[in-house]
Amino acid sequence: MQFSAIFVAIAALASVAIASPAVVSHAGSSCRSSALIFLPAKPVVDREVSASIISEAELAHWLATTDAELTFIGEPFNPLAKRSAQTTTVTYCTKSVGPICGGTCTVYNGGAACIDAAGTTCIAATRDIGFCDLAGCAGNCNALSQCGTSMSNGFCFTPDTQSILVSSL
Repeated sequence: MQFSAIFVAIAALASVAIASPAVVSHAGSSCRSSALIFLPAKPVVDREVSASIISEAELAHWLATTDAELTFIGEPFNPLAKRSAQTTTVTYCTKSVGPICGGTCTVYNGGAACIDAAGTTCIAATRDIGFCDLAGCAGNCNALSQCGTSMSNGFCFTPDTQSILVSSL
């Protein structure tokens, strides 16, 4: 009896998961279950790229919901504007608490550049960028796509970053 109840429960859950009716018969009885699952809307994300390379939609959502102090540099940031293949938006911040990046953040929007980013602790970008431990995009530099410690909202933990290299490629 207990086995058949478990079987009926599993069949009902399976039908809910695929959102189609299921009929399970056991010793002359039948159980019919159907349901639809509604999930909250989220930006569509292609996670074949690094966790720290985020979409423009994800960045716009983070900017709209963060309590970080934001400074914008470079070209004006407009999440509704048509994006150029050579435009990259980089957000870099001074503090992290656990997996959360924040504090004072700068948002760069533009093409190829070497950005002075002394005191940066975490970075997210819409294209792959380099982050370096010396000013002038020198010293030891790493690619954001090779992020060693991913954080929430698509950020990468990048302590001791002094400069950021944005490429037009």
